[in-house]
Amino acid sequence: MLNWRSDYAAKLVSAEEAVRCVVSGQRVVFGNGCGEPQALVAALVKRAPELRAVEIVHMIALGRTEYCKPAFRDSFFHNSLFVGGGSRQAVADGQADHTPVFFFEIPRLFSNGRLPVDVAFVQLSPPDKFGNCSFGISVDYTKPAAKAARIVVAQINPKMPRTHGDAFIHVTQLDHIVECDDDLIASDPPTIGPTEEAIGRRIAELVDDGATLQLGIGAIPDAVLTFLHDRTDLGIHSEMFSDGVVELVQAGVVTNRRKKLYPDKLVATFIMGTRRLYDFVDDNTAVRMFPVDHVNNPSIIGQNDNVVAINSALQVDLLGQVVADTIGPLQYTGVGGQVDFFRGASFSAGGKSIIALPSTAKGGTISRIVATPTPGAAITTSRAEVDYVVTEHGVAHLRGRRLRERAEALMAIADPAFQAQLEEDLAATFGKGWLGR
Repeated sequence: MLNWRSDYAAKLVSAEEAVRCVVSGQRVVFGNGCGEPQALVAALVKRAPELRAVEIVHMIALGRTEYCKPAFRDSFFHNSLFVGGGSRQAVADGQADHTPVFFFEIPRLFSNGRLPVDVAFVQLSPPDKFGNCSFGISVDYTKPAAKAARIVVAQINPKMPRTHGDAFIHVTQLDHIVECDDDLIASDPPTIGPTEEAIGRRIAELVDDGATLQLGIGAIPDAVLTFLHDRTDLGIHSEMFSDGVVELVQAGVVTNRRKKLYPDKLVATFIMGTRRLYDFVDDNTAVRMFPVDHVNNPSIIGQNDNVVAINSALQVDLLGQVVADTIGPLQYTGVGGQVDFFRGASFSAGGKSIIALPSTAKGGTISRIVATPTPGAAITTSRAEVDYVVTEHGVAHLRGRRLRERAEALMAIADPAFQAQLEEDLAATFGKGWLGR
């Protein structure tokens, strides 16, 4: 058998040398979120003057996103699978674009040739004694991209946690290796205000002992966690989790004992948080990381009972349609895993899916509960898939309810200042007698 240490040494190069494998017109996939290989990305950007039309595929881009700057328009085109702050303007200006896709289906795009991968830039933990490196906090689509790529360039970082599960790649499967001990991208906990607290408290009331949780990103999911300290035997099967989950594990609230699938294990596809969280998952056999086509597969999710999927939205109309990734025609984020987990929760015995959102935006001047979506907005989650909608003013349970019942329930949890206007808008759209009064 090949001595992997010799193989490792033979592949070891500088970041500048490693990225020379990229040529104009190729597609390069970057590791996701906080696992982005920053040294490789920076080295590629330095090559901008000699490159043309390199397509960069990335999901949650938390790094510097210099490749989205107007100065690099001819060199790089960003194909964003989930638009963020660093790529939003580039998408609006046409220097980047967005591919709408369910999170769990991204690996299939790489494997079936719809998005063939020329080069994958990944960040890994150092190899163990057998030569296996861990994808650490970013397994998601990153491992499938590496599997599908013609060339794999790995940034080996001792600060990358070694996570367990289906999270490994062998040194012999890497083409170029760059050693780098830069700090990982960290995501500080969001600020939780009174509105988020009120929503979090209402959602927590829907979480029973023994439930398995999926939590999205942001202040509301974090707020929910603060109100669950009196629960017992909660579980985690989520596309991601952050620092708040660690507190519940240490408090004995999250035990995963009652999960049918992967009992006693926290399951995720990527991790986003602080160094404290990264240290918690490092070599922690109670944490299992898998590619997203496993974690977010609705048929997998539904194998656990009492799944509670908690996600956010930008707008909900009075029929229950959810707009979560656009503001009018502006592509603001992406579909992500919301629909994956809503469908998974519907397969789960006792499952619940929850859309959580403040009732207003822009300092209370705009209602997020609307009669009809803003023109140009895309529907993220259809009305037939929505179960609960929660604002700081209440809970609307929509599953199995008629259209008029839905409209009444959603108006009741809208901000009181907008309720009369919502009824007028509804009448203007559907007719004065639509509500039967």
